[in-house]
Amino acid sequence: MVRQADRDAAEREQRAAPVADVPHSDAPSPASAPKTDPLARGRRAFAAQLGEFRRTQVLVPLHDGGLLSAVSSGVRWIYAFSDEETLARFAAGWELRPADGVEYRAMYGARLLDVVIPATGEPTGVALDVADAEAGGCLLFPPVSGIVPEVAAVDESTGETTA
Repeated sequence: MVRQADRDAAEREQRAAPVADVPHSDAPSPASAPKTDPLARGRRAFAAQLGEFRRTQVLVPLHDGGLLSAVSSGVRWIYAFSDEETLARFAAGWELRPADGVEYRAMYGARLLDVVIPATGEPTGVALDVADAEAGGCLLFPPVSGIVPEVAAVDESTGETTA
């Protein structure tokens, strides 16, 4: 069972207009790449997924007064889910699942990337739908330029913050 922690906050979030997509880098547009290049097609597909994530509300489970996350290879990953069913599949594997359900917060992906991640003060990305990782449905948004604001981005080659 999944339940919403703060219905009033979620309703305010739903009424709020989503943050507009704003490119975070001066990199060439993936749309300008040749259509036959597999790497370019992959970049265009990821850019489309990122844009969709930014415009969509996701469910972020709460744990011990904060957002549920895990650290892997020096990066904190905030868990987010597309819907209650996916969140429930993920929660079914928890050893210490709450009897009254999993609390979560609904928020736009843009708010998660542009506001929440910079506020963590450490390299942080988003793991979307980790319950579907084995089926290939999981999507990772790492803390790099073009995904998170520069102040929260890390250099892909060194792992150091860029700001």
